[in-house]
Amino acid sequence: MISVLGLGPMGQALTSALLDAGQQVTVWNRTPAKAASVRARGAQWADDPAAAVTASAVTLINVVDQSALDAVVSAAGDAVAGRVIVGLASDTPEAARATAALVEKLGGRYLDGAIMTPTDTVGSREARILFAGPRDLYDAHRAVFDTLATTTWLGEDPGRAAAYDMALLDLFWTSVSGVLHAVNVARANGISPDELLPHAQGIVGILPPIVDDLLGRLAADRHDESTASVSSVAASVRHLIAASRAAGVDAGALEALRGYVDAAVAAGYGADEISRIAHMMR
Repeated sequence: MISVLGLGPMGQALTSALLDAGQQVTVWNRTPAKAASVRARGAQWADDPAAAVTASAVTLINVVDQSALDAVVSAAGDAVAGRVIVGLASDTPEAARATAALVEKLGGRYLDGAIMTPTDTVGSREARILFAGPRDLYDAHRAVFDTLATTTWLGEDPGRAAAYDMALLDLFWTSVSGVLHAVNVARANGISPDELLPHAQGIVGILPPIVDDLLGRLAADRHDESTASVSSVAASVRHLIAASRAAGVDAGALEALRGYVDAAVAAGYGADEISRIAHMMR
């Protein structure tokens, strides 16, 4: 028996995957109407968070952020004692640690999870969920977790999954922002998104080995024998800022990057690989 609290698109996907796997599921949501489809498939309804938590040894809570998750846990109150709470919100590592402390104060045990996948993959091996917190909790309930996704335990620190989540979302949204920015610069120069697309895909195609090289250099703190030097990036970024301004497109992100690049050059790192720029961001 497992409970799912929070029935937005991801909560419904989690519940459906559990039902597909033959699990008995109890659900609760602030808006009862959102439970209609999973109740029709056999999920049991709980009238409040306390009843939902009481119904199962393990409760998954998928809400918008850790603050909302804390509110649900607090509403469950004494029902949390002796239960396992699995948080599946997206928030900061500090917030995840605070939730762990809240659950422990109420007498429960907490495992934090980060869902790194879209709703339509949940229940398949293509889905990915990262977990952090007590290893014995992960091991004890892994069979259930593995019906939802390919899972990975990252360590005892309950903030560790959230730290991965934030870093990977940073990579994702910074990349998406770059795409949107590039489209606007192109449009200002008479280039349509359709015309840009095949060339953009070419840029995307060369990124994997570059990411491998940069992360390898940063792991080893090795920035010599550069293939793309900091000083060469300084010139390129200035051209990009000029092109953005001429196109009437905000260049704030590029100007921030220029600041880090200029700081690296001023510190004597102009001949180093661009991986050195990461040190200037701290």
